[in-house]
Amino acid sequence: MLLAWLALGAAAFVLLPWYFPQNLTLARSLPGVFGGAETAGGLMQALRHGRPWLWCAPIGLALCALAWRLPPGRAQGRWLVAGAAFALVGLVGSGFAIGATGWSFDVLNARWGELHGGQSGIGLGGALVLLALLMLLGAGIARLGFFRGDFFVAGAVVLCSALLLLFVALPVAKALAGAFVGDDGTFSLAALAERLGHERVWGLSCLAGGVRCGTAWDTLFLALLTAFGTTAMGSLIALYAERGAPAHGARLGRTLNVLALLPIITPPFVVGLGLILLFGRAGLFNQFLEWAFGVAPTRWFYGLFGIWLAQLFAFTPIAFMIMRGVVQGIAPSLEEAAQTLHASRAKTFLTVTLPLMKPGLANAFLVGFIESIADFGNPIVVGGQYSVLSTDIFFAIVGAQYDQGRAASLALILTAFALGVFFVQRRVLGRTSYTTVSGKGDAGIAMPLPDGVRRVAVGLAGPWLAFTLVVYLFAFTGGFVQTWGRDYTPTLAHFVTAFDLQWGEHGLVWAGTAWNSLFTTIKLSTIAAPLCAGIGLLIAWLLARTQFVGQQAFEFAALLAFAIPGTVLGVSYILAFNVPPFELTGTGLIIVLCFVFRNLPVGVRAGTASFKQIDRHLDEASTMLRAGTGTTLVRVVLPLLKPALVAALVYSFVRGMTTVSAVIFLVTAENELATTYIIGRVGNGDYGVALAYCTVLIVLMSLATALIQFLVGERKLGRRKAAA
Repeated sequence: MLLAWLALGAAAFVLLPWYFPQNLTLARSLPGVFGGAETAGGLMQALRHGRPWLWCAPIGLALCALAWRLPPGRAQGRWLVAGAAFALVGLVGSGFAIGATGWSFDVLNARWGELHGGQSGIGLGGALVLLALLMLLGAGIARLGFFRGDFFVAGAVVLCSALLLLFVALPVAKALAGAFVGDDGTFSLAALAERLGHERVWGLSCLAGGVRCGTAWDTLFLALLTAFGTTAMGSLIALYAERGAPAHGARLGRTLNVLALLPIITPPFVVGLGLILLFGRAGLFNQFLEWAFGVAPTRWFYGLFGIWLAQLFAFTPIAFMIMRGVVQGIAPSLEEAAQTLHASRAKTFLTVTLPLMKPGLANAFLVGFIESIADFGNPIVVGGQYSVLSTDIFFAIVGAQYDQGRAASLALILTAFALGVFFVQRRVLGRTSYTTVSGKGDAGIAMPLPDGVRRVAVGLAGPWLAFTLVVYLFAFTGGFVQTWGRDYTPTLAHFVTAFDLQWGEHGLVWAGTAWNSLFTTIKLSTIAAPLCAGIGLLIAWLLARTQFVGQQAFEFAALLAFAIPGTVLGVSYILAFNVPPFELTGTGLIIVLCFVFRNLPVGVRAGTASFKQIDRHLDEASTMLRAGTGTTLVRVVLPLLKPALVAALVYSFVRGMTTVSAVIFLVTAENELATTYIIGRVGNGDYGVALAYCTVLIVLMSLATALIQFLVGERKLGRRKAAA
């Protein structure tokens, strides 16, 4: 194993381009490995092109090679750690210290003098050398007696820690640190105070008769409204679907399951587009008012009410999915025990059922809050003059002002909101146990809802179901009419514009304007999905099956991407990866990485839940038969994780196809995505093509979701049902 990593590091240093070629593919740059500065390997860069700091790599590999000749033990571990650490510190330190034109910091320029020549972003050769050094570092740590001497576990912890530091902690820290940098590029608390204390951010003029309050207050108010609304509606609908009338609950539950998948398989602004067709200036509602009462159409729908209504209908299904699982997991025997003690159904619901739903309520509120503050699609579509932090961050980066400091300060506020709610949720739940599903059987019958709760649930579930169907129906049919609000003639012209196919003299021509964005989105999502699922399940395995120093910080970093709004993550990637040593801005790779680490918590959560159901004795039995840790993981554990693996794969693919807030800053003309294409069409008022594209995405994502439902199925708890 050591020899293999040493060989990989040495070969990558000599035979692969060290830096990332800007205008060349890998295949075209390989012949120049021993040539020019742009395509040369690490050896030629150090020998001929004036980059002596790269000698750190062969020196570190040489020290590790000396360790390989030693017998296994602590001495070998010390040499491995020394060699790998020396090379990693040298390469990473020089990478951040030396930019494209010379020293990255004035203090280094003053201390060492002007550096003639710099370096660009690291390429495939440099990345593989760093990978080999990380694995050798892990092997050295294992030889020193950590991780029970297991090479695989030590290497996995070192590699995953490096990935989380590089692609989660570093970008977020760099983005938030930008708020402390003044216009002159120096550290300035005064600049931070000026940006954070600006009237546009925290102003309260609306309370004194002004036009509007600050963006931060508007965002917080909207997020709280959405979180409370989605949690309440999702909980009541889940209660009725599971505990309502037996004759109707099953049918309603199946219908709600279909609706619950719609926000996942559709772009986040589809609900907003559907509501525009209903309540917009040319919508059916305004047309009816004009026809029946002579009321002239206005833009009354655009603003706080429009965003809140769009988010309510978009995110309630997510709260329903969370709460339905919680309601299913409540043990009926606990409710029967309360009723045996002569408690009424209402009393039992308030004192037993509702407290057991506390974790689900907290999680649903957290998800609704974070989804609201991170939502970019609905505010940009139906926001009107109502500003929120996500859109202000966008315009601070891509607008004429291009104010990175302001974007970073707004991102700091947005992150503080998200982390604040996250920690409040953890504080509320505390260490209280809410376990109701154990290995013992529970043959109790779930208690029917109290009459008052059932009436409220029915009063909400029915209208919500009907209105949601209407909104999505409008969003679906909007792509099949000529011009909504003026000409309802059925047509396929919008689909032809987006997805036209023609036959030319050289064969099939993809003539539609949307093909390029669709193919790019599918390609990048397909690349990101297995990476996201694999890394997520590996981290879940490390958290569930190993114990090591710093495990809590490791877990927090793995789940940090969930608490960080997508807009902040997109800004952080722009700021962190537009300069050496990791110069990725403008490439498809940065979008893939954003997909992977934005959706990583899903794989970690799915894997952790599955590992809790797998007995450790299976791992131990494999170890007793002299199987290594890697063999046990691949041949014993992984087959038992197929549901979690499929769930993480499909969720990562679907979210990659439909996300917008995290990648709105990362797309380019060469790497345009489906959602950004649709946003552009909406901005130009071309709703027909935008809705036609949404219809195609809904069909594609429905097929993917049907596949996961078929492969994974539903949880079966084996409980009896009440008679109809």
